[in-house]
Amino acid sequence: MNDPHLGFIVASYAIGLVVVAGAIAWTVIDHRIQSRALAELEARSGRRRSPR
Repeated sequence: MNDPHLGFIVASYAIGLVVVAGAIAWTVIDHRIQSRALAELEARSGRRRSPR
C-alpha cells in the first residue's frame, strides 16, 4: 500500500472515532449526573402528584 493519502485517511477515521467516543462518553456522564440530581430532588421534595 503505497497510497500518498493513507495517512490522511487514517487520521480522519481516528479523529472521527475520538469525536464519536467523546460524544458518547459526554452523554453517558451527563445522564448519570442528571439522574443523581433528579433522585436527590425527588428525595428532598417527595412525590407530589395530582390524584387520579
